[in-house]
Amino acid sequence: MTDRALRLLRQDRRLAELTAFPFDFDLDRAAHGHGEEVRLASGGPLETVAGDDTGGTYFVCADGSVLYADSDGAAGIIGSSVDEALELMIGLPCWRDCLLLSPDDGEEKILAYVTETEEGIREHYGIDEKRAELRAALGFPERSPVVLVSRLRAALLRTEPDFVLLNADEGCAYELLGPAGPPVWERVLAAGRADLARLRDGDRTAWRAVADDPVRRRATLRAAQFDRGESDLPLLRHLLRHETRSSMTDELRLAAVLVGLHGDTGDLPLLLDVRETDFDTACGLSGMPEPGSSADELRAWARELDASMFGTDPSDEPVSTWADLARDQGMTELARVTLIRELDSIVMDQSRLRRPDAPRALSTAPLSGLSWDFEELGDLTQALRAQRLYAALQERAWDRASARHTLARLAREAGRLSEAVDSLTAVREALATPGDDSLRHWQRVNFGRFIAEEHYRLTLALADAGRTEEARALLTAADAVLDELSRSAADGVGELAERAAARVREVD
Repeated sequence: MTDRALRLLRQDRRLAELTAFPFDFDLDRAAHGHGEEVRLASGGPLETVAGDDTGGTYFVCADGSVLYADSDGAAGIIGSSVDEALELMIGLPCWRDCLLLSPDDGEEKILAYVTETEEGIREHYGIDEKRAELRAALGFPERSPVVLVSRLRAALLRTEPDFVLLNADEGCAYELLGPAGPPVWERVLAAGRADLARLRDGDRTAWRAVADDPVRRRATLRAAQFDRGESDLPLLRHLLRHETRSSMTDELRLAAVLVGLHGDTGDLPLLLDVRETDFDTACGLSGMPEPGSSADELRAWARELDASMFGTDPSDEPVSTWADLARDQGMTELARVTLIRELDSIVMDQSRLRRPDAPRALSTAPLSGLSWDFEELGDLTQALRAQRLYAALQERAWDRASARHTLARLAREAGRLSEAVDSLTAVREALATPGDDSLRHWQRVNFGRFIAEEHYRLTLALADAGRTEEARALLTAADAVLDELSRSAADGVGELAERAAARVREVD
């Protein structure tokens, strides 16, 4: 990492003017910032160092990488340092027209394309003498366009997941500038594929290590789902036995299916033992053939489950499968970006939520799932974003109140106290004028207690933030909710209510 060239440009006005025109790296535009507030999904720092005449902006990231964001909502890494990025822009002034070129295109095609594009630039601007002057002053060697295209592509492919740019206000991600990298499932399955190969090779150390590690076990089973070997039955039995330690997981059902597809009736006792591990496994594997069933019956059961829940194409798996496995393998940013892009796609096209069996109805469960997944990652900003849309789409009074209650909690935990107050106001409105009978017993169930508790927790947060009047008003509302609860529903709230009241008196 080096910023030698950037220092030279800042010290020498002549050089700065040359890079600004015609190579479109204008230091003066840094003062204007980008067209909108932005941040990295990973939370790292961004330094604005230059802009171009199309409204694009050049940022330097914490590791020195240069991130370019255009004015149309696309962004990508274009160099591992300012030096590398400037060498690209000077040596390949048409770089934005080369985003989809690849070394695989071959030298002849790349050179022909670059030559034709640069001729178009030369019709309007002189670039050769200025390029030579800049290269000499900045110490850049003359490199072939083929080398520069290869560098550009390698840099662009580093953008995701660590350098994904977000609109700071809305939280949505910029599109990738240039090519997409490998699909998320390919990266998530890499370790599982390696472990599957070790198991197939008979590595006994791997057999023990994979079986004892729940994450490695899950990843290996997923790898076996998409790479099914005729001789895999012994290792599948081994993984199935050990997956019972995690109780009823999708991977336990997958392991049972993969074993069942082999049609060995000698596995029926094993499958029955797995099913009877606990109550959850008994429910989750309830349709399993009983001992004495035929091989055809065993295969038919496994094929039906395989067709409805698994299959052999990793691109058909729900995004949550790969995000969860990425998170559990420590690939936090990959999980985060995968979920952000999934949420973006739903925000842009809510028809994706339509139920196949009832096209006019929406299934909002994916949004609540995304909210939960983001919370697990510690990303409350994105969790709130998913929960807001989820709450807005609820129709039943109970669902509206429940969604707004969760929204209030997330907003409070994120420090967005005004939003939390508004959400609890919406909860109380749903309780007062539900519009249906789904909330008729809210005072007698735990949901009522949860609502009261959130009111008192937010009261404490408001008081701690010095927002005394709001804390006092919310305390009054909290007491009113508590007064409506049955004795059993109110059990356990008293201490929290007293603490909130004492804190309000203390700051009043």
